[in-house]
Amino acid sequence: MVGSIKAANHHNNGYGLEEKLDELRSLLGKADGDPLRIVGVGAGAWGSVFAALLQDSYGQFREKVQIRIWRRPGRAVDRATAEHLFEVINSREDVLRRLIWRCAYLKYVEARLGDRTLFADEILKDGFCLNMIETPLCPLKVVTNLQEAVWDADIVVNGLPSTETREVFEEISQFWKERITAPIVISLAKAGVPMENILYLGGPNIASEIHNKEYANARICGADKWRKPLAKFLRQPHFIVWDNSDLVTHEVMGGLKNVYAIGAGMVAAHTNESATSKSVYFAHCTSEMIFITHLLAEEPEKLAGPLLADTYVTLLKGRNAWYGQMLAKGEISRDMGDSISGKGMIQGVSAVGAFYELLSQSSLSVLHPDEKKPVAPVELCPILKTLYKILIIREQPSQAILQALRDETLNDPRERIEIAQSHAFYRPSLLGQP
Repeated sequence: MVGSIKAANHHNNGYGLEEKLDELRSLLGKADGDPLRIVGVGAGAWGSVFAALLQDSYGQFREKVQIRIWRRPGRAVDRATAEHLFEVINSREDVLRRLIWRCAYLKYVEARLGDRTLFADEILKDGFCLNMIETPLCPLKVVTNLQEAVWDADIVVNGLPSTETREVFEEISQFWKERITAPIVISLAKAGVPMENILYLGGPNIASEIHNKEYANARICGADKWRKPLAKFLRQPHFIVWDNSDLVTHEVMGGLKNVYAIGAGMVAAHTNESATSKSVYFAHCTSEMIFITHLLAEEPEKLAGPLLADTYVTLLKGRNAWYGQMLAKGEISRDMGDSISGKGMIQGVSAVGAFYELLSQSSLSVLHPDEKKPVAPVELCPILKTLYKILIIREQPSQAILQALRDETLNDPRERIEIAQSHAFYRPSLLGQP
C-alpha cells in the first residue's frame, strides 16, 4: 500500500506532488506547521472545478496545505434541480456510497420529496456545483463568510463573474489592509494587491471536461516571480499549464471571447449549424478581437496557439455560445436576465456593453479605410455594434447578426488586422496604465 501511494504521488517525469507543494511553500516562506492557505472566491463551474482539482491533488497533505472555497450563503436549490440532483446521485455508485458514508444521503431524499430545501453552499460541501449538477466533484471545504475565507489566504483564486469581481474584491481589500505581505491573486482583480502579485489563468477549457480528466492546457500570465512556480504547482498529467508574461492581452481576450461566443451561438441557430456561415463569422470576429486587443495592449500576443484555441472552444461550446443559441431559438429571452438557472452568469452580455462603451469614447478615433475620416474604433467592429443593438439596447432581433455578416460593404478582415498592427492607436489610458 505504501508503495502504491508513493507511486500515485509522482508524475511529470517523477516530480512528485509533495515536492511541488514544498517548493511553493518555500518560495512563500511558509514555516513548518503553518499550512499554505489557498482560497477560491466564487463557486461557479470553473471556480469549483479548479478548487476540486487542487483538493484532489494536494488535499492529502493536510498539514501543509488548506484548500477552501467561498460562496455566498442563502441560494436555495429549486425543486426541479433537487429532483435532477437525486437522479444524478443514484446513477453514480461511487457518489451514492460516499454520501451514505458521510451520513449526507437522507437530506437529498427529503429534498426530492419536497420535505426539505437544499442550499447551494450546502450541496457544494458534498461536491455538487449548482451550475454543473451532472458532474459531481470531490467534497470541498466551503466558507460562506468572506472575511473568514480570505483574511489570511496566501493564494486567492478569483472565480467570480466579471460583473461581480470589482464589488467583492473592494470588500476583500478592506480585510487585507493590515497585512504585512500581499497575497497572490490568480486573476486580473485590482483589489489593493500589487500588480506583481496578480496573475491570470485561462485556456481552451470546459470545466466539466477538465474535471473528467480530458486533456487540456492553460496559460498562467503575470510576473516572473510567481507565474513559473505556480505553473509547475498547477500542472497535472491531464492539465498542462504554461506560463506567459502578457497578462493584459490574455485578460482582454478572455473577455472578448465571451462577447463573440454569444454571436457564434446566434449564427449557429439561424443557419442550422452551417459550417460555412460559422467560418465566415469566425474570420470577422477574430479580426475584431485582434483590432481591439491592439488598441488596449502595446505589444499584444498574437491570436495563435492557446489564445486561438481558447477562442475556438468558447465559440464552439460554452455557456455564452449556448445563451446566444437559445436566445436565437426563442427558448430564453433577455427579460430572464444574465444569470440563467443551471448555467450561472452569462458574462458575455455585460462584456458587450463594456467593450462597446470603451471603444465609443469621444477621445478615441481611427482613420476609416474607405471614408478616410476619423471614426470611433467601434465603427470598425460591426459584429460588436450589432451585438450591442441586440443585447443591450434591444433595438434589433437576433437575426441582425446575419445581416452584419452579409453586408456587402464589409471590408476584408485582413484590412482591419492591418490597421490594428500599425500600432498607431494604442491607448494605455484605457486600462488605467500610465
